[in-house]
Parts: sequence; structure tokens; C-alpha cells
Amino acid sequence: MNSLPRSRGVRAWAALGLAGSLVVALAGPRAVSSGATAWWYVLEIPGGRAGAIVLVYVGMALLCAAWLGLGRLATGEDTRWLLAIGAVWLAPLALGPALFSRDVYSYLAQGTLLHLGRNPYHSSPADLIHLGRGHVLAAVSPFWRHTTAPYGPLFLGLASVVVAVTGSHLIAGVLVMRALELVGVALLAVFVPRLARTLGADPARATCLAVLSPLVLLELVAAGHNDVLMIGLLVAGVALALSGRPVLGVAVCALAATFKLPALAGAVFIVVAWARAETTWSQRARFVLAATLAAAAVLAAVSLVTGLGFSWLSSTLFSTPAKVRLAITPATGVGWTVAALLHDAGVAINSRSVESALGDVTLAITGILGLVLLVRARIPKLALYLGVLLLVAAAGGPAAWPWYFTWGLVLLAACPGPQRSLALALGAVVAVFVVKPNGILVLPLPSAPAVIAAYLLVALAVWRSRRGGRGRARGLRDRAPTALART
Repeated sequence: MNSLPRSRGVRAWAALGLAGSLVVALAGPRAVSSGATAWWYVLEIPGGRAGAIVLVYVGMALLCAAWLGLGRLATGEDTRWLLAIGAVWLAPLALGPALFSRDVYSYLAQGTLLHLGRNPYHSSPADLIHLGRGHVLAAVSPFWRHTTAPYGPLFLGLASVVVAVTGSHLIAGVLVMRALELVGVALLAVFVPRLARTLGADPARATCLAVLSPLVLLELVAAGHNDVLMIGLLVAGVALALSGRPVLGVAVCALAATFKLPALAGAVFIVVAWARAETTWSQRARFVLAATLAAAAVLAAVSLVTGLGFSWLSSTLFSTPAKVRLAITPATGVGWTVAALLHDAGVAINSRSVESALGDVTLAITGILGLVLLVRARIPKLALYLGVLLLVAAAGGPAAWPWYFTWGLVLLAACPGPQRSLALALGAVVAVFVVKPNGILVLPLPSAPAVIAAYLLVALAVWRSRRGGRGRARGLRDRAPTALART
């Protein structure tokens, strides 16, 4: 903001984003809240719920436009002005209702179970009806009322503490849960620019892409998703490792895994990359042992302190998300499309069977890619490879909810090449419109063929872009940032 025109431009985009955030927050209660999920304020809006939903989309569009405009001005070492704008945009959403998902009520239900002495890995929210907490169950999406918890023990332990503090007041529970999740945003605000500096990338651009992204503000903060705590700790762990404290980085990534298990990939990549950087086998062995003990100590301590033991390390962490069928999940979309084509050709086949088989294939592909990236992992490329793997894992998993893509996005935002990718920015904007304010996917299963076609077009565009980039970069050597030079 050195020149007056740029300063005016920043203020204009900041004001537009705040207007969008306010519109979303003010129209949100009328758009989604009713009965058990009624919010502490509900404004009268022309057109009732339909009018409120339209206003929510208008606010989302304003926020996205402001973010894209601000992103063109975001450059340099100073990130304070961006964080100030982000805080202003964030405030209305943090006080507004749970939008785009009702998962936060599932968190409270699982925290209530643990608070009442039940194990959320063995009991489902439906058991609350027998424990005198039917109002909590009523707020949970019917689809998830009979499923066990797919989250780590530290998160469930904290959810239990939230319930102990707020009691049976759901609105207070949502607000306190969201305040807890804002810790994840704070971690991103601190460690994303630090990671970008270490990697030789632009800290301001990284901050804008990872912290102010509509995907983070709307799908994580407004929705109250616990993914923001996981990715905040994950980025912190990677940044600490790349600043010369790899064992601490492994421990922090292990801590992130006690919120959601995918963060454990960060610990594995750090261990492999740093072990390779050691010059002798004895040094490698000592480092691997120290890092493994640090991770194991964190996992064991959390498991024991929460009283949940190691029951969370089971197949339920993966089977619960697999119960939902989304047209935007590649395996589901391709499976449904193939089954539909075969059915039209007179071949009777169960689409769920095809989807399940393709799910196994995408899981295998993700695993193979993970091994390939792990074999190639070196300290300078650690964040890049880990970010790519987490993006692929989000797409190749049993349910590709849009907010899952923040797992890899926050790391790629700090990498010199990907942070300048227009595809990442546009992808984040498109993703926020995929889910309705009430948490239902905009695209039904019959739209799967169109979704798959869109995926193929995007893949082709990315491939052509990368091919052109390689041609321009031919003959140039990769230079690792000085901060990462370690041989």
C-alpha cells in the first residue's frame, strides 16, 4: 500500500468483502435456522427463507470478488494489513449461524456423549435420546445420527470440555466451539507467512490465499469445521521442521492427527525428508528414533489423557465418511456414470458396487502416489509434495467435500510456484458454491457425468499449463532456498 491508488484499491476491496461477510451473516439465520438450530438473532427478510438464501449467495459472491481483487494487490513481506482485513471479514461469520454444514452440532453431540461417560467411537448421537439430551440430537443431521465419531481423541476431548462449559445451550456451544476453531485460523496467520519466507515465496500472497480464502472463511469458519484446527497445526509442524526443528515439527503434526488423521502424513514426510538429509546411517537412525518416539509420545499422551485409549485408531475413521455419496467425489461420480451407461446398454449392474470398486482403485492410486512422493521427498520440496498428496487424498477419498481441499491448499499457498496459480484461486471460489447454505450438495448424483467432464477439462488445462511451464523452465536449475540448504 505504498501508493495512494493502491491504498484506495485495498480499502475498496476490504469494504466490499466486509459487505459480503455481513450479508451472509445477517441473512444466514433465516436461510438455515429453524427448530433445534434456531439462532440468537433472526432478521425479517423480504421473501422469507427463499429471499434469505438469495442474499446469502449474493454475500458469498461479494466476498469472493473482494478476495480475488485483493489478491492482485497482495505482495510483499508485510502481512499485517491483510490479517487486519481478514479479521474484519471473519468477525460477522464467527458470530453468525452454522452455514453450509451441520457438522458442528455433531461435534457437540459427540462431546456430550463423552461428557456423559460414553465412548463416541462406540456410541452414536442417537444414544442421546436415552440420556435426556434429545434437543442435542434434534440439531444433528439425520444422516449422521447413527454414525460413530470419525475424529481424533483430542478434538473429542475438547468438545467434551465445551459441553461441560456451555451445558445444554446449543447456541453457546456453537459459539464456543467456533472460538476454539479460531485458534486454527490464528495458527495459519502465524505460520503460513513464516513457511512462505522459508520457501522463498511471497508471504503476503500466501496469507491471502490460505487465510483470507473464501473456502476457509465460509466452509471452515462459518461452517464451524474442525479441519481448520488440523491444518493450522499441520502448517505449524511443517514450518517448525523447515526452520530447523524437525523433531518438534513431527510432534506438532502428530498432535494435529489427534484432530483428524490425515495430518499424520506431515509427520511421515518430515521424518523421511530429514532422515535423507543426514550424512551417516547412525545419524539417520538416531533421528528416526527420536522423531518416532516424539510422535508416539504425543499420540499416547492424548489417547490416555482423554480417557479414550487407542480405540480411535480403527476403521470407523474411514467408514463413517464413506457413507455419503457425492457427485463431486471422483470415484462416486465415475461409478455412477459407468453404471448408468451400462444400464442404458441393457446391462443390469448395481451402481454402488461399481462406486465401491472404483473407490478401492482411487485409494490405491492415492497410496501409490503417496509412496512415489515420499521416495522423492527432500527438504526443499517437502511442503510442495505433502500439499499435492493431501489434495489428491481429498479428491480420492470416500467423500470429497470442498473444505477437505484446504488440507493441501494451505501448504501450496506457501510454495513459490503454486501460490501464483490462477487455478487454485478460481478453484477455491467455485468450491464455496458447491454446497448450499443448509449443507446439502448443489449437484445431485445424476449430474455426475457433467462433473466428471469438468474434472477432465480442468486436468487437461493443468497438464497443458505444466507442459508449457516445463518448456520455459528447461535448462534452468532448481535452487533450494538458503534457509533449507542442508546436505
